[in-house]
Amino acid sequence: MVVCICNAIRERDVRDAARQGSTTPCQAYRALGLRPKCGQCLPFARSIIDAERAVA
Repeated sequence: MVVCICNAIRERDVRDAARQGSTTPCQAYRALGLRPKCGQCLPFARSIIDAERAVA
Protein backbone atom coordinates (compact mmCIF):
# COMPACT_ATOMS: atom_id res chain seq x y z
CA MET A 1 0.00 0.00 0.00
CA VAL A 2 1.23 3.50 -0.80
CA VAL A 3 1.59 5.74 2.24
CA CYS A 4 2.91 8.86 0.54
CA ILE A 5 1.95 9.61 -3.04
CA CYS A 6 4.24 12.66 -3.22
CA ASN A 7 7.34 10.57 -2.43
CA ALA A 8 6.11 7.14 -3.58
CA ILE A 9 6.71 5.68 -0.11
CA ARG A 10 5.17 2.30 0.54
CA GLU A 11 3.95 0.93 3.84
CA ARG A 12 6.81 -1.59 3.96
CA ASP A 13 9.32 1.30 3.69
CA VAL A 14 7.80 3.02 6.72
CA ARG A 15 7.70 -0.28 8.65
CA ASP A 16 11.37 -0.94 7.83
CA ALA A 17 12.35 2.54 8.98
CA ALA A 18 10.42 2.02 12.23
CA ARG A 19 12.17 -1.31 12.80
CA GLN A 20 15.48 0.47 12.32
CA GLY A 21 14.66 2.96 15.07
CA SER A 22 12.60 5.76 13.55
CA THR A 23 10.00 6.91 16.07
CA THR A 24 8.32 9.67 14.07
CA PRO A 25 7.24 10.03 10.45
CA CYS A 26 9.87 12.73 9.87
CA GLN A 27 12.62 10.42 11.15
CA ALA A 28 11.33 7.64 8.91
CA TYR A 29 11.32 9.93 5.88
CA ARG A 30 14.85 11.12 6.67
CA ALA A 31 15.98 7.50 6.95
CA LEU A 32 14.61 7.01 3.44
CA GLY A 33 16.42 10.13 2.21
CA LEU A 34 13.14 12.02 1.75
CA ARG A 35 10.96 14.57 3.52
CA PRO A 36 7.21 15.10 3.73
CA LYS A 37 5.80 17.42 1.11
CA CYS A 38 2.05 18.02 1.48
CA GLY A 39 1.75 16.31 4.90
CA GLN A 40 -1.43 14.33 4.17
CA CYS A 41 0.44 11.08 4.80
CA LEU A 42 1.82 11.91 8.24
CA PRO A 43 -1.10 10.57 10.33
CA PHE A 44 -1.06 7.27 8.41
CA ALA A 45 2.73 6.98 8.67
CA ARG A 46 2.49 7.73 12.41
CA SER A 47 -0.06 4.94 12.89
CA ILE A 48 2.19 2.47 11.07
CA ILE A 49 5.18 3.45 13.21
CA ASP A 50 3.11 3.20 16.40
CA ALA A 51 1.93 -0.27 15.39
CA GLU A 52 5.49 -1.42 14.71
CA ARG A 53 6.70 -0.04 18.05
CA ALA A 54 3.86 -1.81 19.88
CA VAL A 55 4.92 -5.15 18.40
CA ALA A 56 8.61 -4.66 19.25
